Amino acid sequence: MIDAIELEGICHQFEAAGERIELFNGLSCTIRSDQSLAITGPSGAGKSSLLSIAAGLEAPTGGRVHFTIAGVGADALAIRKNSGFIFQQFHLMPELDAIGNLALPLRLKGYRDAFDIAACWLEKVGLSHRSRHRPHQLSGGEQQRVAVARAFIASPRFVFADEPTGALDSTTSESVASLMFECARTTKCGLVIVTHSERVASRADTRLLLDAGRLEVAA
Repeated sequence: MIDAIELEGICHQFEAAGERIELFNGLSCTIRSDQSLAITGPSGAGKSSLLSIAAGLEAPTGGRVHFTIAGVGADALAIRKNSGFIFQQFHLMPELDAIGNLALPLRLKGYRDAFDIAACWLEKVGLSHRSRHRPHQLSGGEQQRVAVARAFIASPRFVFADEPTGALDSTTSESVASLMFECARTTKCGLVIVTHSERVASRADTRLLLDAGRLEVAA
């Protein structure tokens, strides 16, 4: 059964220096767990805010967000519990090694075989030989591979990625993008990516352009 996130006429604004800034008004779209979606647009258009709203991390200032899991209505907390996240900065725990970082979300969910599953995922992302290395001992690309594996390791319904290749060089960016889309396909997980990279965006099933408060399907 397809899980879905429906954004219906959402609006979002914030206050800055006593001025009200409106990012967007009346946006609507549907995000499905069997598809990949890329959100592109200029800096400051509100792409990260749109991602946060879709992921249930932030409430819009107007409109409605409908979450559905296994055909049943869900709240934002349920979506967050069933989602993985990837950011431009890797956000790995500095005191844990690579396998420890991967095992952590599973341990928090009570998995007894957390380290065995983590070892399998390290092999999938080509880092078995780095399992006992801490983040500062890994390259940026290696850290992001660990972060990608961490996002998918607990079998989420959705993975949300905010500029996941923004801190990487072009060659490493291609490698990490390929890994993300492959993980989404093999785990049958919805993937939502905010990116400035046209090459990364072109890999998605659907591309949306957010610009001047409007959201349109990109060619």
